[in-house]
Amino acid sequence: MATKKSTKKSPSTKTRTPSGATTVSCWEDDPGVPANLPITVPEPNQSAPPLAFKIGGASPAPAVYPAGTANFRYYATAAALRRTADFWAPIIPSRTNWHVGATLPVILDDGVDLNAFYTRGDFQEAPGLHFFHDTVAGKTYFSGESPDVCCHEMGHAVLDAIKPELFDAQTIEVAAFHESFGDMSAILSALQVASFRQKVLDDTGGTLNRASRLSRLAEQLGSAIRVGHPDSVDPDCLRNAANSFFYRDPQGLPPSAPANALSSEPHSFSRVFTAAFLDILAGVTKVLNGAPTTDDIAKATEDTAGILVAAILGAPVTPDFYSQVAAQMIAASQTTPFNGKYKDVIRSAFVRRGILSLQAATTVSSVNVKNIIPKAARASRRSAAPVELPRASISAAAFGLLKNTLLVHTAEDPKRFAVTSAALTGGSIEPSTAQRAAESYTEDLFQRGRVEVGKYLHPEAGLVHPLPFRTHFIVEEKGEFVLKRRSFECGFDC
Repeated sequence: MATKKSTKKSPSTKTRTPSGATTVSCWEDDPGVPANLPITVPEPNQSAPPLAFKIGGASPAPAVYPAGTANFRYYATAAALRRTADFWAPIIPSRTNWHVGATLPVILDDGVDLNAFYTRGDFQEAPGLHFFHDTVAGKTYFSGESPDVCCHEMGHAVLDAIKPELFDAQTIEVAAFHESFGDMSAILSALQVASFRQKVLDDTGGTLNRASRLSRLAEQLGSAIRVGHPDSVDPDCLRNAANSFFYRDPQGLPPSAPANALSSEPHSFSRVFTAAFLDILAGVTKVLNGAPTTDDIAKATEDTAGILVAAILGAPVTPDFYSQVAAQMIAASQTTPFNGKYKDVIRSAFVRRGILSLQAATTVSSVNVKNIIPKAARASRRSAAPVELPRASISAAAFGLLKNTLLVHTAEDPKRFAVTSAALTGGSIEPSTAQRAAESYTEDLFQRGRVEVGKYLHPEAGLVHPLPFRTHFIVEEKGEFVLKRRSFECGFDC
């Protein structure tokens, strides 16, 4: 249930920019950063196309409110979401709409939880972005107050708008990539704030893949989760994009692990791709200028995001999705307007992280990429909606369901590049089949208690986990049990 809003008006100061626009106050960075201070920005226009959103409930009058007040939190959320929408809008194909409609609904406080999530609204809740609050050790935390959390969740919505077939793809790497895109969205959105770019530049000396306020994501939410689950998040944030993780076949990883180790849990495994992306962003910045300025950083965000979106649009949905996106990024970097100037930076990052094997990186560079990348990846407008991913039947005997089989969506698009990730023993790994990948990810979900089974659970053989939030649910269609995704959430299982 939602918290009751106070009717008492907070002190405020109404100011205007030189152009006459009303200003509001918001956080420059995550509120868990000790040195973070509020900044003022023009009142965010939630209805601005093409990526409009709407925070539910009454809107307080735009003004500079004190931090800690409900009105401040309202505009902190609105400003962060507007920043993200404004960044992605010119980069994604034109005329792209949210999957849930022309306007993305936002619920500022949907009850008690250390969480936030994006949903299409297919499971007993309204579509859009949901934020929460919780009190830990006497302090109340609001997930929607954090720019990192807001920009991450809107990142899920952006990716669902441009590549909706990923939503139900039953494979670990697709789920992890969705989480990585959320973190990449948070990083890129933060760098749209000029004052923050300067602080990151001062903090890192222009080497952006060093640990800094930029790489440390959701410090406040991480500190709240850490109280009850000290090993489930990083020591100084929820997730740090500046890490040393090397690719592992996720099907050989445990379904959960402490934050200092990799697991197949999507937030955990997402850190491999996010780290590679931060390396690329740092490298692109240095290609632009060996002694970068804040303007160079801003340009680097636009170029890396443009290459990333082109790669996502062109990447087939396969079990080894990381390597397919990586190959498409190398290919996209060799087309206009980039013309190969970032190719070595991108190849190096993916090879050093093991997302591409040495052989794979060579393979991508030796083909005529203009004949490989589909036109949809270079188009200025979105192509027709994709066909739903195929379904496969997997055994449900171990899941405690009333039926013996369960239908899941499989990732089995034909590959455009014959590449894969690096094996720890050298060379390339043998990619999993779509069927095996779906079985492995489904088993992970049930082991972690992330599936709402409801009335479909066997009364004797079934297992119920005491977790409050489920990312997937089961429906019955034409007599068959079908597994569907409910949402993407912001944190580790906790």
